[in-house]
Amino acid sequence: MQIDKTWIASHIPHQGDMCLLDGVAAWTETTIVCRTRSHLAADNPLRHAGRLGIANGIEYAAQAMAVHGALLAGDDQRPTVGFLTSVRDVRWFRARLDDLPGELTVSAERLSGAGTNILYQFTLQYGDSLLLSGRASVMLDASGAPH
Repeated sequence: MQIDKTWIASHIPHQGDMCLLDGVAAWTETTIVCRTRSHLAADNPLRHAGRLGIANGIEYAAQAMAVHGALLAGDDQRPTVGFLTSVRDVRWFRARLDDLPGELTVSAERLSGAGTNILYQFTLQYGDSLLLSGRASVMLDASGAPH
């Protein structure tokens, strides 16, 4: 099965230009590796003042986690609303994403979790260069949670 942008957009809540990932390179029950070039798009909705700052890499990682959840749920499940409840130990190693000319790799590893609360570790890389890393707590199926 090819997991491309079309599949991703039909399985996570992020739509249109806000669907940032181009495809899934590999996944297991605990890991996912995605690829993207959307950081190069002049109309990327996360750009501010013509730039795409490194902190936006957290959104890329969050979408990788959402795709992972969709893959684990299977094709019969519709996308559910989820929230990042915390982001910790975030480290970035450059200021911007939009000045990198090629594909980015977004990886996430599920460290623990049961029910609706999951803990992931994530990285964003350009080739062999680590751009961003951290951990994120995710609350799944948060459609009934207060906003």
